[in-house]
Amino acid sequence: MVVATPLTPTIGAEIQGLDLRQQQDAATRAWVAEQLVQHKVIFFRDQQISAQQHLEFARQFGQLETHPVNPKDGFPELLVLHNDSDRPPSDTAIWHSDVTWRPQPSLGSILIARKVPEVGGDTLFADMEAAYAGLDDSIRAQIDGRNAIHRFEPMRQYLVQSGADAKQLAKFEKKYPEVTHPIVRTHPVAGRKSIYVNALFTVGIEGMADTQAQPLLEKLFATATRPEYQCRFQWRENSIAFWDNRAAQHYATADYYPHERLMERATVEGDTPV
Repeated sequence: MVVATPLTPTIGAEIQGLDLRQQQDAATRAWVAEQLVQHKVIFFRDQQISAQQHLEFARQFGQLETHPVNPKDGFPELLVLHNDSDRPPSDTAIWHSDVTWRPQPSLGSILIARKVPEVGGDTLFADMEAAYAGLDDSIRAQIDGRNAIHRFEPMRQYLVQSGADAKQLAKFEKKYPEVTHPIVRTHPVAGRKSIYVNALFTVGIEGMADTQAQPLLEKLFATATRPEYQCRFQWRENSIAFWDNRAAQHYATADYYPHERLMERATVEGDTPV
């Protein structure tokens, strides 16, 4: 029997009774997609799937992205997230939605734990629909109908710190130009509104001076940190999280250094935010 057990009233549910090594029938795929939209992130335990099976499961929900950073040999659609004593996890501990620097950010990501520390390394997820619902009217009036500017800032900063010259930076910025998305996004399936800015990739508000935009963005970023909007997932090997990037943000805790944490992520292509 396949069931979904909620973790909190608004975000997170654990799915029992599915073997993700198997191709799911149309009804089951539709049910999983429905649970994703309803709960924003769904979890599966004890899924001993191969890299190929991981990708096959993800493809049941759409075309897959290839991330420009760190593709796995032989499986370019799998992003490897590997931290240990030589690769500290400090850059993961920022609330964000995935790849909002793309014109069409992802629908969602499917992350499997291959190796986890004995303790630590949890991931938190925030319901950004609940965050929008919790805004007061004065803030809503400032952001409704406005667009925010998103940039592949972590990679840009890496290039700068690595000593990239102006020509290299210009080439990068041509390949990954800034994009704009609505500050308030409407979910294409549920029709609900959510806050769609994040501390990792959002750098400004279109048509607004930074002196005004940054304090407003900081208020919006901070909504993800409220425990009332969150669930927390404690990883075990072969656990999977599948989150709706259109309605949730996530934060990977960096409390396990110098121990090893090895994860692999497949990401489903999304649409243009509106």
